[in-house]
Amino acid sequence: MPFAVIASLIWIGLIVLVALLANQIAPYQYTALDLPNRLSSPFHPRHWLGTDELGRDVLSRLIFSVRISALVALGATLISACFGTTMGFVAAHFRGRVEQLILMLADFQAAMPFLILSLSVLAFFGNALPLFIGLMGLYGWERYARISRGLAIAASAQGYAGAVRQLGASPFRVYFRHILPNISSTLIVSMTLTFPEIILMESSLSFLGLGVQPPMTSLGNMVGYGRDYMTRAPWIMFAPAALIVTTTLSISLLGDWLRDRLDKGLQ
Repeated sequence: MPFAVIASLIWIGLIVLVALLANQIAPYQYTALDLPNRLSSPFHPRHWLGTDELGRDVLSRLIFSVRISALVALGATLISACFGTTMGFVAAHFRGRVEQLILMLADFQAAMPFLILSLSVLAFFGNALPLFIGLMGLYGWERYARISRGLAIAASAQGYAGAVRQLGASPFRVYFRHILPNISSTLIVSMTLTFPEIILMESSLSFLGLGVQPPMTSLGNMVGYGRDYMTRAPWIMFAPAALIVTTTLSISLLGDWLRDRLDKGLQ
């Protein structure tokens, strides 16, 4: 296993651990104010990564931001994968007009800039966290739909799928019990590619003020707050920005390695 992949796995494991144990390891609550120490620089005796314009501990906010951003990205990735895969199976099973309708929706999704669509929906319906995660879950579903449709059609033409049908198995059992395990490796690789994209999309929307809303905090939210203090207190923006870059890079490296390992055509 390459060193870069090992380092990526260690970093991802650390991020998961921080997200799970945020309440235990954060030195302060992310909303706690320390007004006498506003804009304290890093390595302050009480604030290792400094404080922001309201005296809030940057390290504590960073730890809780990891939890929120990871929750949004993971939830949205699972929604996108489940919805897209189901739509792909429906298209592969019914074919005809149903297949054309699903492919048309996938083409529309691919042609529509998702950032503009997100801005419109969030501006009209508001930006509660469940709605925000559901909206992010629509990102990239057309990729899973196309992949699962093509692989399901290929698998249906093989002997094992036909044999299961002749034994009287229902379509649900054929697709989700027999075909899905055989194409899961490709879908998992696609998830590792979509996950960092959703992190960046969440960060972009939060940076614009349309993502995670106060008093909650996210990585993009922290970057948005820090842009007004880039010259006076650059650490407010640098810490979450560096974490976004490192995490997305680690997941992308892991996804590339998994693709090379699981794709028999590349071996």
